[in-house]
Amino acid sequence: MNRGKELYKDLSRILITHEEIQHEIQSLADQLNQEYKGKELMCVCILRGAVVFFTDLIRLLDLPLTIDFMAISSYGGTTKSSGEVRMQKDLEQSVMDKHVLVVEDIVDSGLTLAYIMDILSKRGAKSVKLATLLDKPEGRKNDLKVDYACFTIPNEFVVGYGLDYDEKYRNLPDIGILDPKIYM
Repeated sequence: MNRGKELYKDLSRILITHEEIQHEIQSLADQLNQEYKGKELMCVCILRGAVVFFTDLIRLLDLPLTIDFMAISSYGGTTKSSGEVRMQKDLEQSVMDKHVLVVEDIVDSGLTLAYIMDILSKRGAKSVKLATLLDKPEGRKNDLKVDYACFTIPNEFVVGYGLDYDEKYRNLPDIGILDPKIYM
């Protein structure tokens, strides 16, 4: 597990390798290229965690698209969602009459994403779908529909590939389970 990085010492194990991630992102891009063929797509990145996944994904899309960013917080510096959703950065473009793909790093409780999906629908988007790198259905507190998930994972606290704990570990190329001694 050393993989040449100091931060790997804080993982109890690697859950998903960089190679597995890249394979699944390519599969997702192939699917999106077919489903959105002939349509203009607006991809919305949920900052900050989804940036790595988002950039890898959009480079594989062979579609006319625009991008925008939202920053929403419900975690703060903890490992569990507070349940309170705060918008820190809103979109700069209108979603009116556009096909919108929300790109997120992980769906856990579903509270933040349900809030985002509802806002975008109310703003007049033609369609709003959700793509996530990781889906953690055991943590779900609502009936949020995830349209595209690269991986379904157990209810463990994961870091790497954009996901963080207290703003650290985003730069790991793999996704690993953070050793509980780090955050207990």
